[in-house]
Amino acid sequence: MNRVRVLVLTFVMLAGFALSASAGSIVLPRAGQVGIGFAGQYGALAKSGKLGAEFGSGPGLSVKLRYRMRYERGIGLSFDTQSLDSRDPTRRETAFLGFESDLDSSLVREKVVMNSAGFELYQYFGTRQKTVKHLNAGLGLTQISARLSNGEVQYPLGGDGFYLSGGAGIEKFVYRSWAISLDGRYQAIFHDAKVNQGVQVSLGMIFYAAY
Repeated sequence: MNRVRVLVLTFVMLAGFALSASAGSIVLPRAGQVGIGFAGQYGALAKSGKLGAEFGSGPGLSVKLRYRMRYERGIGLSFDTQSLDSRDPTRRETAFLGFESDLDSSLVREKVVMNSAGFELYQYFGTRQKTVKHLNAGLGLTQISARLSNGEVQYPLGGDGFYLSGGAGIEKFVYRSWAISLDGRYQAIFHDAKVNQGVQVSLGMIFYAAY
């Protein structure tokens, strides 16, 4: 419930900010400026992967740093935490076989938490307009841990992994260098000698610092 409240509060704040800022002037970012973004997100894993066989979908939070370059390009860093609920909390775990000896027979994994940090490349379109579109590709590291039914954390699970991603998004500038950002991306997560596939959708704000 706390995660849902955070996401709802984020969306309400975004809507209120956009409505109250309509009278302000727009200052579009230029090459050399750095953007700092915060977003609530929702993600899901396909069942075909080792993680996806046991865990499904859930909310998360994201922090992004974006540096605008020449020729409508950019680079950035992305920091994400994603919590995915078990598909069947009453069932004994199926992923990470070999770790069951660490658990009491009455415990189950209720969710998995993925903390990720990565590097991204951007190609922007329409940078002189209030709504800027972009395509992006990224790679990074993912740390996996599980939350047990007694509230404890099970870590590590199969060691750290890495991911490759590709996606698209928009930045809608609403007040000076503040923009509402909407992003979607696909991830291939390589972990414990298996490939897991997932998608994420995020909604938040980004601010470009002036110089």
